[in-house]
Amino acid sequence: MPRFIPPLVLALIGLILFGDGAYVHAKAWLAQMLLERAFDKSIATGRPVKPWSWADTWPVARIEVKRIGARAIVLEGASGQALAFGPGHIPHTADAGGRGIAVYAAHRDTHFRFLRNVAIGDVIDVTRSDGRHFRYRADSSAVVRFNASGIDPTARDFELILATCWPFDAVTAGPERYILHATLIGADG
Repeated sequence: MPRFIPPLVLALIGLILFGDGAYVHAKAWLAQMLLERAFDKSIATGRPVKPWSWADTWPVARIEVKRIGARAIVLEGASGQALAFGPGHIPHTADAGGRGIAVYAAHRDTHFRFLRNVAIGDVIDVTRSDGRHFRYRADSSAVVRFNASGIDPTARDFELILATCWPFDAVTAGPERYILHATLIGADG
C-alpha cells in the first residue's frame, strides 16, 4: 500500500468532520437571515409569515442585547426542528410584554451563544411580530437541572426567561440549564 494513502484517508475524515461542524453554524446563520426577512414582512403585513414554504413555525419576536451586539429571531414553538433554526418561544408561556413569564429557549452553541456575555443589569430589547417593542432588564441568572427550573408558570409580573444548556463550552448534552431572568422596564408602541 502506498505511503500517501493513510494520510489522505485521515485528511478526508478530518475534512468531513470539519464540514459537519461548519454545516450547523452555516445553517443557523442562513436561517436567521431568512427569519429576519419573514419577521420584517410579518410586521409590515400584520400576519405571521413563514420563513420558507415547508416551515412548521414562524417568527414571533426579535431579541436584542445592544451592549454586546447580539440579536436573534425567535420562532413559535420549541420543537427540535424549530430550535435548529432559532430560539423558540415555549408554548403556553406569555408573549413578550404580556402578564406572566415569556420563555425563550435556544441552543448554547448557536443562537444563544451570546448569553455567556449578558451581564446582570443589561437591557434586553424584544420586538414582537406585531411591531410592539418591550425593554427588559436582566436581573438574575441560575444554573438548574432541566427538570427543576424554578420557573413559576402562574407568575403575574411581566417577566422574560432566556434558557439554554449549561455549561456553555460543553461538547455533549447534559442535565443542567442556564436560566437568565429579566423584568419588564418599559414598552413602546
